[in-house]
Amino acid sequence: MGQCPFFPKPHKNKASLLTTFFLKRRSWLDGLYEKSYKMKSGQVKMPGFDLYIANHPKDVRRIMVDEVQKFPKSNWLHQLLKPLLGESIFTTNGEVWRKQRELLRPSFEQARITKVFGLMSEAVDEMMQKLSCYPNGAMIEVDEVMTFVTADVIFRTILSQRLDEEKGKKVLDAFVVFQEQTVHTAIRKMFCIPEWISYLLGERKRKKAGDTIRQVLADIIKPRYDAVSNNKEGGYEDILASLLEVVEPQSGKRFSFEEILDQVAMLFLAGHETSASALTWTLYILSISPKEQEKAYQEIHSIAGDEKLNLQHIRKLKYVANIFKESLRLYPPVGFFARTANEEVKIQNKLIQEGSGIVVAPWLIQRHESYWDKPHEFNPNRFEEKDKILKDTYLPFGMGERICIGQGFAMQEAILILANILRTYQLKLQEGFVPDVVGRLTIRSANGMQILFTRRKD
Repeated sequence: MGQCPFFPKPHKNKASLLTTFFLKRRSWLDGLYEKSYKMKSGQVKMPGFDLYIANHPKDVRRIMVDEVQKFPKSNWLHQLLKPLLGESIFTTNGEVWRKQRELLRPSFEQARITKVFGLMSEAVDEMMQKLSCYPNGAMIEVDEVMTFVTADVIFRTILSQRLDEEKGKKVLDAFVVFQEQTVHTAIRKMFCIPEWISYLLGERKRKKAGDTIRQVLADIIKPRYDAVSNNKEGGYEDILASLLEVVEPQSGKRFSFEEILDQVAMLFLAGHETSASALTWTLYILSISPKEQEKAYQEIHSIAGDEKLNLQHIRKLKYVANIFKESLRLYPPVGFFARTANEEVKIQNKLIQEGSGIVVAPWLIQRHESYWDKPHEFNPNRFEEKDKILKDTYLPFGMGERICIGQGFAMQEAILILANILRTYQLKLQEGFVPDVVGRLTIRSANGMQILFTRRKD
């Protein structure tokens, strides 16, 4: 134990407004300072936006669970993500959100997740086949591999389609553009930069990237939507089949085509991007933690031996699951949850005006010096004794009624991918490589992730 994975060294003092503009254009993590990891609450004033940070567990529970109706999802975030997600469950509120959640719920119940395990496993098998083509001891760009396999898992489990290289490159390249430009757009909005200037500086490129992804998804969904409308769909056991079948109890209506496209776009973003981020960081941590890596291998070997990994194996891999949970603590894919105060409220000693932004930041709370022992160290054994984890300080999947609907899916996928890799390879970080941690829509390494893969001897 005691290994400290890399994270961006915070500034000594809070940055000035001008410095914030230039720092956060690249990554919101670059604007953090030492007190960010110690404070109960914080405040950032910008020309077009007041932003409050809630770090105390009682305030987190109030915002995310107890008084959730006073703190809806940020409309500002909704507008930022609309070119890709449309009106999806990720950003909607109130009755619209409740209807969408209820219609999506059957697609992510345990029975459906179990059904799609075979499709998930096929994508992982193809990833392992690709890895086997590299020379022994090769440096592999893990970020790229994890991004492709998690996108492939989504395509197979939701749409029953394998993600080929050409389509994969088109979609994933567009998503990189969308993610990078969204950070720039957000900062320009905060600083009241006129929309016509924003359009010239990259907003057009961002919207085009969103359109590209949606068109790829629409081309797959439309024939099946039309087939169901004509009572001709059949034979699919994927998540889209569930979405096409489900009806609203009161009206008896199905999702419209546009509604299904919005939800699938959301599932693509939430399902592949967050998992890719989490898996990349987990493999990074394991590559600098040989003892934990070896312990995980021994668990996998004792439970599965040489058998093909199945659902029963996955459910028994408790230490591998704890490694992933601890990685989610150190590198939560969604580093902040954006909310809005819809009335005047007081949090700690701060009076928050109606319409102000409020951030609950897993990145800060899960590394907070008051809540965690040696918070920046990797220690999967923390999850052996759950009662010692302070309540409401671990929330990589969110909390309350808006907790991630795909949490079970994500855990199943992650353990399957990690177990397949760790039973076959020993991992070691490329000498001299230091990840460049950036916070955009998700927390990523801007310079990739270079890890050496050495095959284990039989």
